[in-house]
Amino acid sequence: MEPSFQKLFTVEEANELLPKLEEFLEDVAVHRDAMREKAPHMEPIINSSISNGGGKIGSEYGVEAYKLYSSIERIRELGVVLKDLDMGLLDFPHEKEGRVVFLCWHPPEERVEYWHEIHAGYAGRQPI
Repeated sequence: MEPSFQKLFTVEEANELLPKLEEFLEDVAVHRDAMREKAPHMEPIINSSISNGGGKIGSEYGVEAYKLYSSIERIRELGVVLKDLDMGLLDFPHEKEGRVVFLCWHPPEERVEYWHEIHAGYAGRQPI
């Protein structure tokens, strides 16, 4: 069964969103990196949080987790699918020959120039 999507994009619509999406991806990267920096310190905090609430570092980690979630949510609300946090890989649902496929883009590509079948993933990218 094919998944349903809130919006299907044309190539032009996807390209028009790229500047905004690049800003959102910058936010994602900042919060992802902040969480990674704090992650090694989290195990002892998690273990002791039952009695002390996790302290300052635990609170900071939670704030970064929420900010990361919010940044990802802004992308999702546009109808775009974030496939890879590190690459900034984005998929745009698109109708091609009567079926839904993904237009595929990631930085530093300047424009959306590839597509792939929904289940093929990045390895299945083909030029538009």
